[in-house]
Amino acid sequence: MLPSDHQSTSRGQSGASHVVMFSGGIGSWATAKLVACERGTDRLTLLFADTMMEDEDTYRFLTAAAANVRARLVQLRDGRDIWQVFHDVKFLGNTRIDPCSRILKRELMRKWVDGNCDPQTTTVYVGIDWTEQDRAKRYAQYWHPYAVDCPLTRTTLTKEDMLDWAKKEGLPEQRLYKWGFHHANCGGGCVKAGQAQFELLLRRMPDRYAWWEENEQRIRDELGKDITILRDRRILNGREIVTPITLRAFRERLERQPSLFDAEEWGACACTEPMDDELRAA
Repeated sequence: MLPSDHQSTSRGQSGASHVVMFSGGIGSWATAKLVACERGTDRLTLLFADTMMEDEDTYRFLTAAAANVRARLVQLRDGRDIWQVFHDVKFLGNTRIDPCSRILKRELMRKWVDGNCDPQTTTVYVGIDWTEQDRAKRYAQYWHPYAVDCPLTRTTLTKEDMLDWAKKEGLPEQRLYKWGFHHANCGGGCVKAGQAQFELLLRRMPDRYAWWEENEQRIRDELGKDITILRDRRILNGREIVTPITLRAFRERLERQPSLFDAEEWGACACTEPMDDELRAA
């Protein structure tokens, strides 16, 4: 059941196609529900690009969520996970440059849309909400000449509202959200994540953290560079000093002093948001 202030009985325009960037996260599901309510499901596609390393519970939710929306789910796979991509491009992704999501998500999605949709009649939907409206212009520029819409920006739904909505719809609650993760992508880790998220990953899923730690060290050894996912930040003489810290060093520090991390640094999950160089090329 839709929240009362978002109910609609309108159907989609004849011939129009609607493609939702469907990540497996709660925001993309809520977006799909709004589109289904407003436009119908006859020409609605939920487009999921698989990094091959999502949490098991996210895959379970993905299937249930698509069935709940009653729309076609299209799953795209490059065949590699993010670490194989980093090895191939000889670069460790970070908060500014993300070859993982560019190759495994954005480029796959764009190729599918270009090959299956008419720019004159297709709208691409993105699950950013009303607190992120400044990001909408980047999506519009990247997806041109397709129309882009962000239905959640026209609501005041919070993540908690969306989770409650999904629960009322009978959908399974993803364990990553239940455990306190802000996002349900890449199995709880992300090269754009901060210290708070990796502390939570270590505490909740130490084996998965160890896998991230091993892979980070492997790419460091392959490239022979002091590159890391995490950074330490401190203020010295009024200036911010940023130094790299490996996942191994971060773990060892937490083992000595569990509270010694930046509890406010969660980072941001923006797998479908294009980087500046992609916008310049658009």
